[in-house]
Amino acid sequence: MSDAVVVEDAPANRFEVLVDGEAAGFAAYRRNGATISFTHTEIDERFEGRGLGSVLVRGALDAARAQGAAVLPFCPFVRRYISRHHEYLDLVPLDQRARFELPADNGEVGQ
Repeated sequence: MSDAVVVEDAPANRFEVLVDGEAAGFAAYRRNGATISFTHTEIDERFEGRGLGSVLVRGALDAARAQGAAVLPFCPFVRRYISRHHEYLDLVPLDQRARFELPADNGEVGQ
């Protein structure tokens, strides 16, 4: 989706996906030091069905990686995204993965 961009709104503690400059959805988080806990993801109903939730979460996880942050996926949508895209599994600390029903390593990909 070429017209969608993900930006961080740090004062509001969330990442937003913008479509033609309009906020189409957000992923709320809490920060604790170098850890980002994703708590809720929401796409405005006017923008549903366009894959923007995945665009948003991918952008938020890429930003977390760029910031060197660990991720705790309390939000079910973020947790599901990580479980389906194991390239982001390393963002979740090893000792926290079982808590979110995520595999200990990405060796399970393709099995």
